[in-house]
Amino acid sequence: MAKQFKRIEDDHLKFIEAQHMFFCGSAAAEGRVNISPKGMDSLRVLGSNRIIWRNLTGSGNETAGHLAQVNRMTLMWCGFEARPMIMRAYGSARTLHPRDADFAKLDALFDASPGARQIYDMTVDMLQTSCGYAVPFFDYAGERDVLAKWAQDKGPDGIETYWDTRNRTTIDSLPTHIISETDNA
Repeated sequence: MAKQFKRIEDDHLKFIEAQHMFFCGSAAAEGRVNISPKGMDSLRVLGSNRIIWRNLTGSGNETAGHLAQVNRMTLMWCGFEARPMIMRAYGSARTLHPRDADFAKLDALFDASPGARQIYDMTVDMLQTSCGYAVPFFDYAGERDVLAKWAQDKGPDGIETYWDTRNRTTIDSLPTHIISETDNA
């Protein structure tokens, strides 16, 4: 039976901290719904209704484009190991790019990464748990280092070129604002 909460409680925080990955869901008013798996120590709970997660440069940039259109986000964790639970955090988020004032302060909460593309600062308005009895067991074998090595090899200029050529729009052609309008002037 699902249970709803108005805030992240201590038990929820412990569950989040024990997970090696989470999923982010977002959608604009029209077009495709995006669900992305996330890992690599990219999430911090900063309060009973606040979560930030750092988005690293990758092939798509759907969440940024969706949030620019419709400000809603869902994060989900599954207990793949011992505890059978599914937990979702529902809310709204603001997108911070490296050029934004608060980005550096929040980015400092994570290990340095040349591929840091956005930080999503989420206000949680509801948290829901459900049983997770149908979620299979999976064993955690470790983090992949492919994305970190890729970003390191690209370097700052290569990352910015990648943003410009591959991350400007979503798959539905929505702008992601990864490159500011003043950068194009």
